Amino acid sequence: MELTWEMDIKSWKTKAKLLRTEIVALYLASKHPRTPWYAKVLAVLIIGYALSPIDLIPDFIPVAGYLDDLILIPAGVALLIKMIPRDILEECRAKAHQSDLLNRKSKNWVAAAIIVFIWLLIIYLALRLVGPLIFPFSASL
Repeated sequence: MELTWEMDIKSWKTKAKLLRTEIVALYLASKHPRTPWYAKVLAVLIIGYALSPIDLIPDFIPVAGYLDDLILIPAGVALLIKMIPRDILEECRAKAHQSDLLNRKSKNWVAAAIIVFIWLLIIYLALRLVGPLIFPFSASL
């Protein structure tokens, strides 16, 4: 029984490493000049959501908190893989294996600030639109 658990952990680690390589390849493909614009937009949304400190369902909520990460990001990656032409994706996968992006642990504070700003703007706009419906008495004050 213990051997199976160990094999499962190795399998998950291998899959996680492949996913990291694939994400770097998709990042490189999003910068490629021949990648369609709609694939570039989806790549920005997926990478932004993956790196965002704010999730649709907060991670501290048991089970459901991680479901959005386990479903939305892989589904977005799968869709993105279908949108990018095969030759571009293969080229970018080869570059990803040689890239130092897999080992670099940089912190891009500007990107994080932009992502937080976008989330705050979305929350503000949602409250402006839905607020009067939920709190009708505040409009008369």
